[in-house]
Amino acid sequence: MKGEFEKTVQHIKSQAEHTERQIKQQFEKLHQFLRDEEEATVTALREEEEQKKQMMKEKLEEMNTHISALSHTIKDMEEMMKANDVCFLKEFPVSMERVQSSQPDPQKASGALIHVPRYLGNLPFRVWKKMQDIVQNTPVILDPNTAYPRLVLSDDLTSVRYNKQTLPDNPERFDYLPCVLGSEGFNSGTHCWDVEVKECKYWTLGVTTASNQRKGSVFFNTDVWCVSYGCTPGFPVKQKLDRVRVILDYDGGTVSFSDPVTNTHLHTFTTTFTHTLFPFFCFHGSLRILPVNSQ
Repeated sequence: MKGEFEKTVQHIKSQAEHTERQIKQQFEKLHQFLRDEEEATVTALREEEEQKKQMMKEKLEEMNTHISALSHTIKDMEEMMKANDVCFLKEFPVSMERVQSSQPDPQKASGALIHVPRYLGNLPFRVWKKMQDIVQNTPVILDPNTAYPRLVLSDDLTSVRYNKQTLPDNPERFDYLPCVLGSEGFNSGTHCWDVEVKECKYWTLGVTTASNQRKGSVFFNTDVWCVSYGCTPGFPVKQKLDRVRVILDYDGGTVSFSDPVTNTHLHTFTTTFTHTLFPFFCFHGSLRILPVNSQ
């Protein structure tokens, strides 16, 4: 027992170090996203600044040309006015036509200023909405502390494959059946999750109570509602599937299973639930809990 405790201490240390690395990696991805969004927003602002400045520069150049033309016109009029009265009157119609300006009066530019609300209006909310395109929400997260020792979970705890590793024999862990539980239990409401099983040789999916025995081979004897392929527990599925959808209606007392690819109903259990239920997954191969946006 002392040896098991010492192994547990080492595993706790390893878990903490690995989890810390994953936390930093995940936050770095979010930080990088925010840095990219900041850069893109500032770049768009600079581009608009240059565009608006160029527009005003062109108007200023146009105005300088206009001022220069007016200056020449004024000089012509002054020269004309220096002549004697007879010459002035004689040349007046031609001179007036020559000094008339064909340039329209300059107008103030509409929309010349920076569109500030485009950049600052609801900025955190708009970035958060855009962030939703790069993040995924998975309805069930696997609990590594319950996983059979030969089941290796992905870093995001949404997929699992069959492989050999050394893990402590803690009370929560399956030690005989290749199973793993979801990390969150349900005691009300309706919940749905899709499981990708196309890489599994055999599989059993469903829900069970938190108190169900995980040690030994008696897990499927009581408090299990499930369907299976290639093995005997629960309701048998004959055809090989790519995905299985599980819908738990706790208050309605049903657990339904279907094939979401073909929208085919597989089986429904009807009962009265009185205990907290956890999703469970028993398989050989590899499976994955699909994010909500891919269902």
